[in-house]
Amino acid sequence: MYPINDREFLKICADIACLMSISLASAKKKVEIQITKKGCKTIDEKRKVAKEVYEKCKKDNANDLNSIKRFDVLMQSLDGNDDFLVED
Repeated sequence: MYPINDREFLKICADIACLMSISLASAKKKVEIQITKKGCKTIDEKRKVAKEVYEKCKKDNANDLNSIKRFDVLMQSLDGNDDFLVED
């Protein structure tokens, strides 16, 4: 997929990155995956998908499902095994 250099599209991706506490590149990749799944061709369709992803992220933040809280839950130790490490 060619990089999208539309100012409005990049602004929406920046808002997504801010909401999710991720990099702009990661936010753009997240949106581009959805664009590819939906088969969007025009910039208006791509902006619409980006807005949908933004609204979903905003809704998740309101429901306390944001990436920071998910990561915190995943990083908790189980049964007091703070020093346990599994190696591959």
